[in-house]
Amino acid sequence: QVQLAESGGGLVQAGGSLRLSCAASGRTVNVYGIVWFRQLPGKEREFVGGINWNGSSSKYADSVKGRFTISRDNAKNTVYLQMNSLKPEDTAIYYCAADRSGSYSAPNSRFYEFWGQGTQVTVSS
Repeated sequence: QVQLAESGGGLVQAGGSLRLSCAASGRTVNVYGIVWFRQLPGKEREFVGGINWNGSSSKYADSVKGRFTISRDNAKNTVYLQMNSLKPEDTAIYYCAADRSGSYSAPNSRFYEFWGQGTQVTVSS
């Protein structure tokens, strides 16, 4: 079993930055890929990006490529989502997720078994 908990959300002006954290716990959490999704009310969860178990590979959605960076510190069991040059359209609830397959790039949210509770990010114009 894996437990995930996001933090770091908040209100920021357009052009600003935020860093989200995803704290993971569980016996084998460090072998899991971790992904980030975001969701607006009434909409499907959208894949933002993911990172593999040791941080050597990452994937990003085109909408955030070049602005967002995912990293991880396995010693702290934490994955980070650094968000720069934020836009109002980045406003959403952000979730981290994992699946025991280790996948970090599947874009369908139904693929992932473990989810955090989400953290709200609001970007004002």
